[in-house]
Amino acid sequence: MTRKFTVIDEGFVCAVCGVCVEPLGYSARNHCRECLCSLHLDVYPGDRRSDCGGVLRPVGVELNKKGQQIVHECSKCKVIKKNIVADDDNYELILELSARKVYEV
Repeated sequence: MTRKFTVIDEGFVCAVCGVCVEPLGYSARNHCRECLCSLHLDVYPGDRRSDCGGVLRPVGVELNKKGQQIVHECSKCKVIKKNIVADDDNYELILELSARKVYEV
């Protein structure tokens, strides 16, 4: 199977904090802008092929060639996923995550 990014930019109501999250408009919206949580729905970005459905909770922030990425860990299966920080993400929470010990993947 080849890795392919499927752009799905749609709004949703966050299953964790209840915030109504609008579409991003310039890329795929894949996590809540307020609590930074997501759902484990994809095997590869946007494919909606995961049968896990667990909550992906933010555990750190990583800086790499793609820019700042939120590191998520699934509360159900413990898989690690990364999502690029969006322009309207909760910057205070991003800073808090950045101040934590470097997350080893």
